[in-house]
Amino acid sequence: MKIEIIRDEIDRIDSDIIELLSKRSSLVSEAGKTKNSSHGVRDRDRVDKVIRKIKVKAEKAGLDPNLAENIYRNIINCFIQKEMMEFMDYKHELQDI
Repeated sequence: MKIEIIRDEIDRIDSDIIELLSKRSSLVSEAGKTKNSSHGVRDRDRVDKVIRKIKVKAEKAGLDPNLAENIYRNIINCFIQKEMMEFMDYKHELQDI
């Protein structure tokens, strides 16, 4: 396969990933509004559960589960930071009302 074809396919996949991350981001924002504490945002049990599921799905798909875990831990950490900022802003706004 020519490198141009490979790169085009990678570009299409990257576009799909960005679309899915955008959808995930919107859901994270909504979830942050439902939580009562910062501990709810940083729910370690939930993170562990997600990672376990991801590793199983990765293995079934032929992806190294450890690679999938590393990628997802980064994704989750980024979204936890986003959700924490939004949580703090949202709770601050509620206090101003």
